Amino acid sequence: ENFRLAVTQVPFMLYLSNSLLLVTLSIIGTLFSTTLTAYAFAKLNWPGRDTFFVIMLATMMIPIQVILIPSYILYARIGWLGTRLPLIVPFFFGGGSAFYIFLLRQFFKGIPKDLTESAFMDGAGHFRIFWNIMLPLTKPALITISLFTFMFVWNDYFGPLIYLSNPDHWTLALGLRAFQTQYSGRFDLMMAAAILVMLPTLIIFFFAQKQFIEGITFSGIKG
Repeated sequence: ENFRLAVTQVPFMLYLSNSLLLVTLSIIGTLFSTTLTAYAFAKLNWPGRDTFFVIMLATMMIPIQVILIPSYILYARIGWLGTRLPLIVPFFFGGGSAFYIFLLRQFFKGIPKDLTESAFMDGAGHFRIFWNIMLPLTKPALITISLFTFMFVWNDYFGPLIYLSNPDHWTLALGLRAFQTQYSGRFDLMMAAAILVMLPTLIIFFFAQKQFIEGITFSGIKG
């Protein structure tokens, strides 16, 4: 009964669809941008590659609070406030985390050069090598990055709170907070709603824990 009330007292399915939309697009954008960038850092020789890689790693030390106001001003000037774009577009430009690029770069560098050299001798270009050789071998890392991105976007409260002004665009994190405010004295309903929000994360981690552990331990490829 508590679960039924938690779902029906607020537009739970609307919040769920909004969260799934953001999660799906964010994962696609993260995988698109980080894999290409990591391949360029690992397998391509271009001037200043190592310098730019160090600069990219240095961005991991910048607190999110430092860029919060400049980002807000930027999105306000281009008219993105009140839309989902500030929560989606950065992921298509490596905005997820420099750590993901570093993780994939280590996987790509662990792949023997014999594979890429053989592909070059067979007439394959960089994109075909990247698509047919690199990506299949880095499946554990891709799953790990997808899980990290899913957990970040799914549980993100601060970003949607700042940029989403329309209640029809609210995510489950915002909906759960509104539910908590409305039913502050009903701990049974609040716990039921919290379990429903947490359940997808537990299910996904349960089915993908093997690949997740392989990705974290930098296992690379097996002989």
